[in-house]
Amino acid sequence: MEITVNQQNYCLNDSCSVEQMLSAVNLQAKGIAIAINQTIISKSDWARHELKHGDQVVIIKATPGG
Repeated sequence: MEITVNQQNYCLNDSCSVEQMLSAVNLQAKGIAIAINQTIISKSDWARHELKHGDQVVIIKATPGG
């Protein structure tokens, strides 16, 4: 399946959770928020939330300071 992560296309296994996607694109789960198709996904749901072909994923990294 193909998904878009922060405007970059990725080809993943047909069955892939948000947590598995992070490993596939080499991102650590610390200090980030994830939205799929403009809906925020709670970190507690990452292991259960299955991605679908064509999903638009936005990963936002927290930065210190203000």
